[in-house]
Amino acid sequence: MPDDNRDAPNRPSPEALLERATRETRGRLKIFLGAAPGVGKTYEMLMSGRARKADGVDVVIGVVETHGRAETEALVEGFEVIPRKTVDYRGRVLEEMDLDAILARRPALVLVDELAHTNAEGSRHPKRYLDVEEILARGIDVYTTLNIQHVESLNDVVAQITRIRVRETVPDSIIDRADDVEVIDLTPDDLIKRLHEGKVYFAGTAKRAIENYFSPGNLTALRELALRRTAQRVDEQLVSHMQAHAISGPWAAGDRVLVCIDEQPRSVSLVRYARRQADRLRAPWAAIHIETARSAGLSEADKDRIAATLRLAEQLGGEAITLPGQDVARDIVRHALANNVTHIIVGKPGKSRWREAIEGSVSHELIRLAGDISVHVISGDDREAPPARGVALAAPSRFRLRPYVLGVGYVGIGLGFAMLLLHVLDVRNLALVFLMAVLTSAVTAGLWPALFTSAVAALAFNFFFLPPLYTLNIGDPESVIAFVFFLGVAVIASNLTARVQRQAAAARQRARTTEGLYLFSKKLAGAGTLEDVLWATVYQIASMLKVRVVVLLPENGTIAVRAGYPPDDTLVDADIAAARWAWEHDRPAGRGADTLPGARRLYLPLRTGRTAVGVVGLDDDGQGPLLTPEEQRLFDSLADQAALAIERIELVADVDRARLAAEADRLRSALLTSISHDLKTPLAAIMGAAEALRDYPDTIAEADRVELLSTVIDESERLHRFIANLLDMTRIESGAMAPNASAQYVGDVVGTALRRAAKILSHHVVEVEIPSDLPMVRLDPVLFEQVLFNLLDNAAKYAPEASTVRIQGWADGGSVLLQVMDEGPGIPPADLERVFDTFYRVRKTDHVLAGTGLGLSICRGFVVAMGGTIEASNRSDRSGAVFTIKMPVPADAATLEELP
Repeated sequence: MPDDNRDAPNRPSPEALLERATRETRGRLKIFLGAAPGVGKTYEMLMSGRARKADGVDVVIGVVETHGRAETEALVEGFEVIPRKTVDYRGRVLEEMDLDAILARRPALVLVDELAHTNAEGSRHPKRYLDVEEILARGIDVYTTLNIQHVESLNDVVAQITRIRVRETVPDSIIDRADDVEVIDLTPDDLIKRLHEGKVYFAGTAKRAIENYFSPGNLTALRELALRRTAQRVDEQLVSHMQAHAISGPWAAGDRVLVCIDEQPRSVSLVRYARRQADRLRAPWAAIHIETARSAGLSEADKDRIAATLRLAEQLGGEAITLPGQDVARDIVRHALANNVTHIIVGKPGKSRWREAIEGSVSHELIRLAGDISVHVISGDDREAPPARGVALAAPSRFRLRPYVLGVGYVGIGLGFAMLLLHVLDVRNLALVFLMAVLTSAVTAGLWPALFTSAVAALAFNFFFLPPLYTLNIGDPESVIAFVFFLGVAVIASNLTARVQRQAAAARQRARTTEGLYLFSKKLAGAGTLEDVLWATVYQIASMLKVRVVVLLPENGTIAVRAGYPPDDTLVDADIAAARWAWEHDRPAGRGADTLPGARRLYLPLRTGRTAVGVVGLDDDGQGPLLTPEEQRLFDSLADQAALAIERIELVADVDRARLAAEADRLRSALLTSISHDLKTPLAAIMGAAEALRDYPDTIAEADRVELLSTVIDESERLHRFIANLLDMTRIESGAMAPNASAQYVGDVVGTALRRAAKILSHHVVEVEIPSDLPMVRLDPVLFEQVLFNLLDNAAKYAPEASTVRIQGWADGGSVLLQVMDEGPGIPPADLERVFDTFYRVRKTDHVLAGTGLGLSICRGFVVAMGGTIEASNRSDRSGAVFTIKMPVPADAATLEELP
């Protein structure tokens, strides 16, 4: 953010001091930044840590990855290492940095390797850089390592260079908040030599890395990115240091370009030149306009040209700055010194010599005041102008007679008071009464009515009070002098008063506009749906511009009305044609535009830097052009914010659609895998048994025949269960599940499910403990039986033979709980919720029969449809899984013993 420090050029910047004070309450962050893996970031971090430890600093290692490198492991010796915590993730034990242990130990400095690392699920923070943020907030210093490919803003650039997209990224704000960034640099040849020597990767991995990622061209490009990103951070630190210590620039450690624009058409060519100059210098640049008292008197066309030029600067990648001021050259130099600008670009003087002698020259004054800043005086092209809007703008307000009539009235009132005071005051003092009338006119009506009032007051003063009376002649030389000075004072006072009035009116208007834009941005930031964004947009535009508004968005290959204020969704053919043309050509159309001006509304495209997102239609009850240039500029600001908000909502929707598509692909893949296995396996068994019975009817023993027939029946039942599960899952996901609930005793449904599952539980011991006094619950007995059958089937698959499957129930307050417990291996903690996902299957041991991944998902769908809940957990007394069903008890429920 630019800092002007306008009121006291030699005073430190409040923003820089505030940032410095904030840093003093936090720990210091030092990042060892490398262009690629293997350049020695971890090694250098450990060496720096050793140096701090030798100085008596309390240094510990939070996490360091040695990757088996002997020299790195040797450096770790001698440090206190905080033990890592273990995280159970999908059946695997992972080690992560123990954040709580570090905070409890509270060292002065902690070494944290691999800042971009993603923590395992279940950790406090998903990313390691967030752990580092918490450590810094506790006042602990951190040394950490980072590769340039992990910087968020450079992710696309690195992917384009290396053809590999890195998924683990760190926000740029982390580097921006770092107190020190040290580049660990190694030439491409030296790094490739380290790869060949096996000091980075093992031999096979190193060969593939050299062929794909570690090519000399890639490494050179990555080195440049690392050096430039570090230089950018150092430049920001330099500017902050200069502002905090009130040091006047420039310190030409890095180039910065500032282009000065005004209402002249040549400003457009100056902006384009500044962009080219910044590209050559590889420097940031900005366009600045100083608003003076003269700016208020510019024509609307000139104001519109300035606004369009500033917008062009933003579109070309620069920063647009508008500052209020009195002396253009001094204010520009003050801003340049405060922000370490090294190059100022200004247009050559366009005034004649005599005008320059009277009014001065901004370019000459800049050269005189710039000091060590280079000033580029460019001729520019007066024929070049900002891109045309293609819209006829309403003319400025026409001449109004009323202010001039009021001026005469103020003089008349002043004349009456002067007549009353004639016998009390000297005649020359009566001029103050007429001066009051002039000031009143200047405050209420502006400059030109005030000048007119000055002339009328002077004539009235002469006619009624200067001898000879009632004539315009002046006989006394003293009266001539008094008259001349009165007229001069009246003109000067009216001019100054009108200028202050214009500035105050402009400030009030700017404050109202700023407040409106701020409130609009807050509404858009809080809007979570497209409808909310559109409603906020049409309401804000309608209230600030006093017009009727409709917003049209693309829909099925065309555009359709999505919102309006007042609500209106009907368009005549001419309006539909104008709206479609504006959308297709990204240009205004309709009323007052160059294209299809016969439409009732003016249609303006809503666009972002990426694309057009929609069209806004405006109209009112008047005729001719709708917007003044000032209103057009306000509309541009509102439209830019609205377009960004609409694009944000659409991008979120695109991400959701992509996620749903990915989920659908995952489910489709899982379904195909499940079908290919779970249909093929029983079918193969059935076909094999049937072929054996057909081909060898006389040679198969009776016992073998019975076994083959049992195989056919068992696999047929398995196939039937699979198809039934698929049908049930389809009913649940389509929303067609409608339970036929009635009051039931849970024990009866348990008994039915056990009889149905007798065959699959034949090799297990089943224990049932269901009290007879349990209250009745409302459930669908068919669906609930299927839930219990799926749970029993799951227990039979995972629990070893001869183990116990236990079913128990009890009443707890207003609910009945039913548990199915087995003695299998249990469920990994990370899978306790995921076991209910469609097609999700926990990793199984060899003895476990394959499942479809549908049974538990169906259980949850059925139980939720009946108004209950189901949860998975592990047994506390031994290994095994526990599934708990909780069903609400109706208020009028009876027990089995209470039934007749």
